[in-house]
Amino acid sequence: MTSVSRARSGLTVAALLTLGMAAVVGGALCFEYLGGYIPCELCLLERKPYYIGAAIGMLTVLMAALGLPAKVIRNLVLLLGVIMLISAGIGIYHAGVEWHFWEGPSACTATTGAGFTGTGDILAQLNSFKGPSCDQAALRIFGVSLAGWNVVASLILAGFAFKSFRSIK
Repeated sequence: MTSVSRARSGLTVAALLTLGMAAVVGGALCFEYLGGYIPCELCLLERKPYYIGAAIGMLTVLMAALGLPAKVIRNLVLLLGVIMLISAGIGIYHAGVEWHFWEGPSACTATTGAGFTGTGDILAQLNSFKGPSCDQAALRIFGVSLAGWNVVASLILAGFAFKSFRSIK
């Protein structure tokens, strides 16, 4: 493998990982803003690894495009894989809360009548607004909640990162 094809390999891996992370978090944002599904506290927490990973992924793409040593690109791809494993762990925790295997954080309990009334002090309403409860899946696709699908997506991305990590030379 020539140095040009090796550099392209790292660039391709980094670009695919970054696009995958952006697609997953973009899908979550579409469910929120287009589908009207208000995220709970754990849903928002599940997005953070994707935001961090996408930023690191873009940096990795830039570094690979600039021709930095393969060792640097490999280590960043490895880091992206670890970030996706963390994301899978958060998703497993959230899915467990939804299935009532364990308690969720206290910040994840919805209050009766949570929402905006449209009257009165809007800032006070914003400060008192709580999203939906973390133990109720807002949507299940083929019997799997969005938290469960996050686990699947995170593990696929982590597996791709770990498998590709060895090929970047």
